[in-house]
Amino acid sequence: MNQVKSHNEHPVFHYFEKIASIPHGSYHCGPISQYLVDFASEHGLDYILDDSYNVIIFKPASEGYESFAPVILQGHTDMVCEKEDGYDIDFEKDALCLNYEGEWLSAKGTTLGGDDGIAVAMMLAILADDTLKHPPIEAVFTSDEEVGMLGAEALDTSVLKGRRMINIDSEKEGVLTVGCGGGIDADVTFALQTEQIDAYPCRLTLSGLTGGHSGMEIDKERANAATLTGRILYELRSELPLRICSIQSGEKTNAIPRDCTVSLCIPAEAKDAESISVKVKSITEKIEKTLKHEYAVSDPELSLTLHFGEPNSSVSTKAADEKSTNTIISWLMTTPNGMLHKSTTLKDLVETSLNLGIMKSFEDHITFRYTIRSSVTSRKYHVCDRIRTLAEALGGTVEMSGDYPGWEYNKDSELLKICVKAFKEQYEKDPVIEATHAGLECGLFSGKLGTGFEAVSIGPDLESIHTTEERLNVPSAERVFTYVCSLLAALH
Repeated sequence: MNQVKSHNEHPVFHYFEKIASIPHGSYHCGPISQYLVDFASEHGLDYILDDSYNVIIFKPASEGYESFAPVILQGHTDMVCEKEDGYDIDFEKDALCLNYEGEWLSAKGTTLGGDDGIAVAMMLAILADDTLKHPPIEAVFTSDEEVGMLGAEALDTSVLKGRRMINIDSEKEGVLTVGCGGGIDADVTFALQTEQIDAYPCRLTLSGLTGGHSGMEIDKERANAATLTGRILYELRSELPLRICSIQSGEKTNAIPRDCTVSLCIPAEAKDAESISVKVKSITEKIEKTLKHEYAVSDPELSLTLHFGEPNSSVSTKAADEKSTNTIISWLMTTPNGMLHKSTTLKDLVETSLNLGIMKSFEDHITFRYTIRSSVTSRKYHVCDRIRTLAEALGGTVEMSGDYPGWEYNKDSELLKICVKAFKEQYEKDPVIEATHAGLECGLFSGKLGTGFEAVSIGPDLESIHTTEERLNVPSAERVFTYVCSLLAALH
């Protein structure tokens, strides 16, 4: 199992190649779900297909394991579809072009879909192998995980008898993940009053920030472009009257925004255009120098640029009035953001955080979109209350959506003990046991299956997931497959 085999020799990669030939991007899981249904029929296995394209395949226990409790194997069928500029592919019709190079498997010009195609491949290889020892298996293939765990949220779990689950959606061999954060999205909205004024327009751009995933990098002290822009606007307003014409930052609530663009104007009665441009430029350069110093390690490419309109004279401009402008700045200056609490039970685990991921102004309102995460349910809702209290005090409204439960670490888990024992027998060393601040489908299953639910998340070495540089380590996947098979034999 330590040698990289021809990609046709190992059953896991036989199935992975088949999966790669079937389009299965998020929101387009119909074809892969049909393949799973056909697979079940060909192997004489019972299955359930629901309206959300979730598939559950049931495999009876092997001889001698009939009396043991069922085990759930779980992974998701959708992949993130990204391609290199100029690469010709239609993700709704075309197969991926796989490339084996040494120990690594990647896809030419696109994401690989190892997250979570490798889970699907491993589960199919197990379902197809009648030589393995195992209790009854409930193989759960969920859809649309990458766009909010929509499949797991819609899944009817009443058909599942198992309360022990092996989730194959982690990206580092040798790590047993035993907990994850729950989450909820918050949309904060303020009405904007606008007016036509004679003013000097300019555009301010904050760019070059490091960014990152709000579940994985929220504790790295990286700058958030949206909240940092609030600080910049506050500094400018302290020296000059200004109005906001438009503002935009971020594209996803679960990503720390890397840039922000603000269209501003300085009312014409302030001073003449030349003196204003000189002063704004001076203030901007001073702020940039300060921020570059503060974020020299976390965001070394930080850049703040200013562009004044031409010609150098005032024009009639539509902008937020003074009160609305002040409300935007006040919100950005006071909103909580980033890591709020660390776990007291697992070292270095972020317990509670929130991320302002999207800020966008419209004709008559502005919206701030957050992802709130916590492995402690009460603290998740406390952050919601903080956001709501502050927003209402400033005259805004709040809508919460996408609420999903966390998966709390259980140090006394019997499943975990079995996983550790099997790991030591195969690898001759202790596994790393950790929790993640990011959301996993285990949290939704924990909330639905309730008392007695136990889970462990595992996976092979995957690098640069969700990017065109994504690659999967082949021998690692083979070893993890062997580990899963040994776990099944030990679950009695």
